Amino acid sequence: MHSPSSPGGRTGRPRSAAADAAILAATRDALVELGWSKLTMSDVSTRAGVAKTTLYRRWAGKNELVVDAVAELFDSLELPDRGSLEADVEDVVLQFAKLLRRPEARTALMAVVAESTRDEALRDRIRSAIVDRQKRLVVLGRERAQARGELPYEEDAALAGRSTDLVFDVIAGTVVHRALVSSEPVDEVWAAAFTALLMHGLRAGAGPA
Repeated sequence: MHSPSSPGGRTGRPRSAAADAAILAATRDALVELGWSKLTMSDVSTRAGVAKTTLYRRWAGKNELVVDAVAELFDSLELPDRGSLEADVEDVVLQFAKLLRRPEARTALMAVVAESTRDEALRDRIRSAIVDRQKRLVVLGRERAQARGELPYEEDAALAGRSTDLVFDVIAGTVVHRALVSSEPVDEVWAAAFTALLMHGLRAGAGPA
């Protein structure tokens, strides 16, 4: 999987992590100020203080650059170990909501999602760079819950994969809708109620068919 920190098989001088970070931060700033339609690679290069050729050595175009700028924000999410699956989920829900309150995260996410409705390649990149990477949180949470005895182990890998997809979609979709579509608060009270509902479904699903 290509990411902003990997050269994708290209040869030459090693990538600079500092330059990558500056470029991605400049991209998010430009999105907030200019919006998707007015954002250009030239504008990003100027803001980041790098040559435009440096951008194109790393990213083929604006779509790839913006997705990686969003992905970097989402990679900051962590699943804490608070002793129970319910507490862990509540924590990550609140982290996610806090991230979505940041103008650069909110604007960048909405921009790439809107643009992806007419760009299949962009949808694929969002899936690989953001969605698939963030499913790690669901996998880790399930593994911890299984180790604690809160959830049973799943021997069917395909079934476990479908379960991961569903839980991720429910959490991410609900929080995004609440925060960005409904513009309602995602506070501790809401997070606790949502998590309790999710736990009821997970425990019910763990019982006999």
